[in-house]
Amino acid sequence: MIKVAVMGFGTIGSGVVEVLSINRESIAKRVGDTIDVKYVLDLRDFEGHPIQKKIVHDYRTIVEDKEVSIVVETMGGVEPAYTFVKAMLEAGKHVTTSNKALVAEKGAELLEIAKAHQVNFQFEASVGGGIPIIRPLKNCLTADVIEEITGIINGTTNYMLTEMSEKGVDFDDVLKDAQAKGYAEKDPTADVEGYDAGRKIAILTSLVAGQQVDFEDIHTEGISHITSTDIKYAKSMGRAIKLLATSKHVGDGYAAMVAPFLLNPEHPLFSVNGVFNAIFVKGNVLGDAMFYGSGAGKLPTASAVVADIVEMAKHMDKHIPIEWRREKLELIDYKDFDNRFFVRVNESEETVKAVFGEVEFVKAEGVTGEVGFVTAVMPESEFETRTAKLAVIQKIRVK
Repeated sequence: MIKVAVMGFGTIGSGVVEVLSINRESIAKRVGDTIDVKYVLDLRDFEGHPIQKKIVHDYRTIVEDKEVSIVVETMGGVEPAYTFVKAMLEAGKHVTTSNKALVAEKGAELLEIAKAHQVNFQFEASVGGGIPIIRPLKNCLTADVIEEITGIINGTTNYMLTEMSEKGVDFDDVLKDAQAKGYAEKDPTADVEGYDAGRKIAILTSLVAGQQVDFEDIHTEGISHITSTDIKYAKSMGRAIKLLATSKHVGDGYAAMVAPFLLNPEHPLFSVNGVFNAIFVKGNVLGDAMFYGSGAGKLPTASAVVADIVEMAKHMDKHIPIEWRREKLELIDYKDFDNRFFVRVNESEETVKAVFGEVEFVKAEGVTGEVGFVTAVMPESEFETRTAKLAVIQKIRVK
């Protein structure tokens, strides 16, 4: 019997315990042994709950128990998760986590520690919830040079933009709705300002590049400035606004960005709505592929965590290498790259033409007193220089 400990009995941690119970027999067949949860670490007690008999409050209880060979971390945040996970790896225990903040900041270091102690550190659930993306990148697509990864990887913002599009409501109202339904946190900053997506694309870029990408270096824009008027323009163009996290391999370097984009109906991510996530991958040999599914939620995310448990249980005495060095990767400046832009300004069409030359003017039903237009393709730096001459209301990139 393989003994497992779960650190954190919140939404995901309780989901992991539930999945291990629901699929106990099928998991045992895949592993060749049964998996049993021996401990659950939490600050709280759960009187009256069957899990109470497994609750411990000191992580050292798990560290010192040689019977426990696999540990699940679902606490969230960098500390104390980092301290706990490091101790588990140094004690010779395999660890899997769903914690994107921990992986984005400490992933390379924890992989190094795992290698030194011949155990495994895995984190499938840290990006895309229940969507398998990390394992395909490091196992299935190793024959390819990954040229691009572009994804809708935050369910909260995708739900909000979908509701704004379908119901014509403003940002503040849809945020309250998302919070009421449990899709958005009480403090939604990490989601709506793009930081969550930034951490996830940093993890994916680090894996593809094989070295550390700091999410703070990624140019990040959220959706808090998107309005119902923007949605009207999007509909008049037959497009949809989506928050995209993008990473591209350019020459010898990588560029990454998180920002809203206006997508046309032919784009593979155009129809990804609600809380669903999707990740588009372009390989130089494979071509285009897309991974789609539930990007968040208790059981979908727990499913990805348990998949890591199964893989580690099948390789108890084998270290599975993951290339991700601590050496920092300097990203290419996003201002050097070309985009088209949709712009709303308090100017005349003649003034717009004087600044941008030929553009595509856009009208939206019920919108007056401003001018909307789409630029030609140009470098981000040039666009910033030109818009500095105008009274800009809004700007959104166009794919």
